[in-house]
Amino acid sequence: MKNLIVVGTQWGDEGKGKVVDLLAAKFDIVARYQGGHNAGHTVRLGDRKFILQLIPCGILRPNKLAVIGNGVVLDPAALLGEIESLEQAGITVQGRLFVSNRAHVILPYHRMLEKAAESTPGRVRIGTTSRGIGPTYEDKMGRRGIRVAALLDSQTLRCQVEAGVAEKNLLARALNASDSVQAAEVVEQYAAFAERLRPLVADTAALLAREMEQGRSVLFEGAQGTLLDVDHGTYPFVTSSSSAAGGACTGLGIPPTRIGRVVGVSKAYTTRVGEGPFPTEARGPQGDKIRQRGSEFGAVTGRPRRCGWFDVPVLRYSRMINGLDSLVIIKLDVLDHLEEIPVCLGYRYRGSDLKEMPALASELERIEPVYRTLPGWCSSTFGLTSYEQLPQRARDYLRFLSDWAGVEISIVSTGPEREQTLWMPEAEFTREWQREPVHDGA
Repeated sequence: MKNLIVVGTQWGDEGKGKVVDLLAAKFDIVARYQGGHNAGHTVRLGDRKFILQLIPCGILRPNKLAVIGNGVVLDPAALLGEIESLEQAGITVQGRLFVSNRAHVILPYHRMLEKAAESTPGRVRIGTTSRGIGPTYEDKMGRRGIRVAALLDSQTLRCQVEAGVAEKNLLARALNASDSVQAAEVVEQYAAFAERLRPLVADTAALLAREMEQGRSVLFEGAQGTLLDVDHGTYPFVTSSSSAAGGACTGLGIPPTRIGRVVGVSKAYTTRVGEGPFPTEARGPQGDKIRQRGSEFGAVTGRPRRCGWFDVPVLRYSRMINGLDSLVIIKLDVLDHLEEIPVCLGYRYRGSDLKEMPALASELERIEPVYRTLPGWCSSTFGLTSYEQLPQRARDYLRFLSDWAGVEISIVSTGPEREQTLWMPEAEFTREWQREPVHDGA
């Protein structure tokens, strides 16, 4: 199988975990290229549920390698806790998981500063998880961050932590934070983390290059979604990294010429977590019903997600930014109860049709969505595994989305399990997938 990127096309939480786990069967390596432990990928295997925050979903399939790239910001305690949970569940991690020596490390003062900044009077609230993700990326871009390679060198670690603590305690006082951090405690704690992580650390860009030269295939996995990309999302209500497909190259050290395909993941409706514009948000009973039926609560934080209707302009924008070859639709069954389903086909702003995605969040907040209402199918699609089983109106809905978004739909998820999936028979990606052998017996 060609090297492939799986990317979220909305505001994250699209169900990429299930998709990566499903597709990993025909790849040798699954590599994570950005984000931190503020995002969770949920995978269900029978009666077991795994929530993976840092480790790529491919770890759940035997004989696959999992790589955490340099574009990820790493909380050592979170990673070690995740490893322990997997091992207790019988998943072999040692010898299969590799962590980039160039990934940046989240420290206690990053969490301290994020909490203080989010509660500062007059500041625009972003709705972060306060896990230190943003401040760690700030230090990375400010060229004062601490990377995993420094974590493994005791002298470098001590010098960098002492400098960082001195600076961050000053900033915390300026933000009227009541907390402070002690350098000696941080050095002791992180030196212990370093010894436990040392066997996992590698130059992952070199590792991936060697593996690909030997003919092995890689599935690239991101966190969040395109509309949360720091450059291309609804700024400033975004994450702090490149969550779009281009982030796979910089976040893993992969040449663009190594990318074979890009597959986008979208819900059959739209959700987002936190603050920021959401043009198709369904407020009131309709949104509450979708949230209830879709169990729309954050995998990591438990925060309720804002819910709304499918947004074609967002999907078209994601297609352009990512170069989508194919699309996966998740949670079609959540719409089974609706007699009518609104779909946003365009935006109007101050009486004019918009041809491009607004760059200002304040403008996007004031746009008027242009809807078309489609008939619902009012019958269960939960657990269906073949296109022929779909009600005709559900097929029409999928065809409508595909035609208006300008990208083929190849996979439809009808439930959380691997098997609760159907493949669109006419899709090019489906035909290519069916020609490729499975690499393991999972």
